[in-house]
Amino acid sequence: MTGSGSDGVRILDPDACWSLLETQSLGRLAVAAERLEVFPVNFLVHDRAVYFATAPGTKLVELAASPDVAFETDGEADGELWSVVVHGHATRLAADRDIEASGVLRLRGWHPTGKHNYVRIDPESITGRRFRPVR
Repeated sequence: MTGSGSDGVRILDPDACWSLLETQSLGRLAVAAERLEVFPVNFLVHDRAVYFATAPGTKLVELAASPDVAFETDGEADGELWSVVVHGHATRLAADRDIEASGVLRLRGWHPTGKHNYVRIDPESITGRRFRPVR
């Protein structure tokens, strides 16, 4: 962790952000093409990149038009809340070896639609923070 402000919010260093990100499987993908869109996605982390599977449709169209994305997930640990945001560039994976090596084939989505398009988010930055909830 990097530091703590007077408001009790602690800024996380990149290593802490990646460690927390790896504990989750559901996040939110933000894409800005014609308008800002946010999509829930099941994901995994491999070699400090974020991977998810998607069906043909809006997400793929938006990513093709505007591959610069934000990805966010959050959670609770040790009585504290946390949030991690990755800003990066999304790329649809085309090579079978890249898809298999990423581990994305083992993702299990919540939606029954077949998801046979695989996307990697290469991070440009990762930020996070932790804080105690107000009760």
